[in-house]
Amino acid sequence: MLNKDEHIKEANSDCCLDQNYWEQRWKSGNTGWDIGHPSVALAEYIKQYTKKDAQILIPGCGSAYEAEVLLSLSFTNIHLLDISPKIVKTVQEKFTESPQIKVICGDYFNHHDLYDLIIEQTFFCALSPSLRNKYVTHTYNILKPEGRVIGLLFNKQFDQSGPPYGGSEEEYRKLFSPYFKIQTMEVCYNSISPRLNSELFINLIKS
Repeated sequence: MLNKDEHIKEANSDCCLDQNYWEQRWKSGNTGWDIGHPSVALAEYIKQYTKKDAQILIPGCGSAYEAEVLLSLSFTNIHLLDISPKIVKTVQEKFTESPQIKVICGDYFNHHDLYDLIIEQTFFCALSPSLRNKYVTHTYNILKPEGRVIGLLFNKQFDQSGPPYGGSEEEYRKLFSPYFKIQTMEVCYNSISPRLNSELFINLIKS
């Protein structure tokens, strides 16, 4: 149980990770999560996902490299969501000639469209751990029956207070299993070298 000081610290952590926080990160170029290209693990999954008209969401899309992969493979219903107006404008300009892609500026927890597939790439780890239960239930609610979440979660703890925030397979299984069938949750074999052996690839199906 958290003591009073820890509750205050956690509440302060939540309130600072707002739109202004992420907007300033993008404006200052303090974007260490941006690897500069699509994640190999996610690109490989996308290549074998056959439903080209699936409603797909990438929350906290950032530079949206995975959207480039989806576009190259003829997916037609791609939604990108980010809370930062700066990166949303950049991504809108990037995909201005691609009507298959809709770019939305907003808070994930206030977004209520329905999806077949949600692609998780450094969004979960950017949220305060106190929001993880909310993330799971909201994700469940905006997935269609048998919808999936695929992506990468950090399988480590970080020295700094975050973000990013880490975790463990045991923690994630406990968190997701009441709402999802865990088809895959295992150490990612094709992570980028700085994250080798510190990521789990997940493939979760709405129960």
